[in-house]
Amino acid sequence: MSSDEKPAKIILSLENCIIPAERLQQTPSQIDGLSTEDEMDVRLLSCEMIQHAGILLRLPQVAMATAQVIFQRFFYRKSFVKHSYEHIAMACLFMAAKIEEAPRRIRDVINVFHHIKQFKTGSCSMPGT
Repeated sequence: MSSDEKPAKIILSLENCIIPAERLQQTPSQIDGLSTEDEMDVRLLSCEMIQHAGILLRLPQVAMATAQVIFQRFFYRKSFVKHSYEHIAMACLFMAAKIEEAPRRIRDVINVFHHIKQFKTGSCSMPGT
C-alpha cells in the first residue's frame, strides 16, 4: 500500500450478538415442560461445573468464560430435556480451550468431568485421603 492510499473502512456490528427478548421469554426447555426455576438451577450448576473443570485442567479464565457463554447460547436454542447438560458442558469446555489457544486432550476433559461427577456423588475420595 502506498502512502496515498487509505485503508478500507471496517464496520463492526453487534446486532447479532445479543439474544432477542422473544427468545428469552420461553426457552426450548420451558416448552418441553421444565420450570423456569429448574432451568436456572441447571444453568448455574453447569457453569459451576465448567468453572471447576477448567480450574482442574489449569485453563485460563477466558477459556472457562468462553465455554460458559457457548453453553448458555446452545441451551437458548436447544432443550435441557433433550440434551445431556454434562455432555454439552464437556464439549463447550473442549471447544473453548481450542478457541482460546489453550487446547486440552479430549480424554483429559472427559476424565476431569468424570472425577467431578464422582466427587459430587461421594463415590470417590480426594487423592491423599
